[in-house]
Amino acid sequence: MPSGVVSLIIPSMETPASRQGLSRLLIQIVLLGVIAGILYIMMPSSAWPWLGEKLSTFATVFLGIFIEALPFLLMGTLASGLVEVFVSDDWLTRITPRRALPAAFSGALLGLIFPICECGTVPLTRRLFRKGLPLSAGVTFLLAAPVLNPIVIFSTATAFGWGRMLFWRLALSFLIAVSVGLAFSVEKDADNIMRSSKFAVELPVIDVAPADQSFIQKLRQSMIVSADDFFDMGRYLVLGASIAALLQTFIPQTTLLAVGKGPILSVLVMMGLAVLLSICSTVDAFIALGFVGTFSFGSVLSFLVFGPMVDIKSILMFLQVFRRKPVLYLVLLPFLMSLLAGLAFNYFF
Repeated sequence: MPSGVVSLIIPSMETPASRQGLSRLLIQIVLLGVIAGILYIMMPSSAWPWLGEKLSTFATVFLGIFIEALPFLLMGTLASGLVEVFVSDDWLTRITPRRALPAAFSGALLGLIFPICECGTVPLTRRLFRKGLPLSAGVTFLLAAPVLNPIVIFSTATAFGWGRMLFWRLALSFLIAVSVGLAFSVEKDADNIMRSSKFAVELPVIDVAPADQSFIQKLRQSMIVSADDFFDMGRYLVLGASIAALLQTFIPQTTLLAVGKGPILSVLVMMGLAVLLSICSTVDAFIALGFVGTFSFGSVLSFLVFGPMVDIKSILMFLQVFRRKPVLYLVLLPFLMSLLAGLAFNYFF
């Protein structure tokens, strides 16, 4: 009898919640329909051909960016899942130098071993700090890995070719990351930089699979991680491609050219856009490609260098690992160096 009673009570408790969710969905659909009807009535008939042409242009630009970038997002998330499950952090700490300069160089090159975007570097760096990774190596890896990894290199080369944009993106990312890492190495006590010496504030991280799991179980776990990353990052790709397509479709070309060709304003606008869009580094080259011909070379380069280092989501994650003042340096130093690089290219190259 008790089990029967429970089976009767549980449905009665769940039904109102499901009905409430369904009613909210219906209300939202009705509201959207009403708004669409009002806009349809208010819009003059002469505007429909113009709107149809603009929407067609928007769809063409958006799909061009999205379809080119989607395979690299998939490769990046697959690599992230495999690294998360199959690679041990202990092995990495054993091969990392302890002196500041060699450690910073090794931290910059770790991206070749851990091909993950900026979304995965903060949790991974936190775990490496807990295992004794030198501060200069960890900070350098945090900033350099989103660019200095095979997937991002290949995606950038696919978008821009094996030319100067790819070379300068890699060179400047390496230089800025190593410089910031060396600046942080001046601090000898990591507890003065970390938010908590015991890392009481945990980030959502999926630990490396236990050794007693079979290969199939580990592979299944890595696929789960990859799927989560793919759907999480896919929305940023859609948002970034939409904004790039909107700018090219609905803003007059003369306005974009006036902003994009300014040697100072163009760099600031593109760097601000990189922070706001928060695009995954595996696909940001295709978003930047949409601005080529409108914005200057230096401004697009600054977008590609600064965006993977600092964006909205990475700043929020930085604050869970570092104290506020170090986070300010993590944002300000790459910003100033990327800005100077963009201005140098606009004025002298």
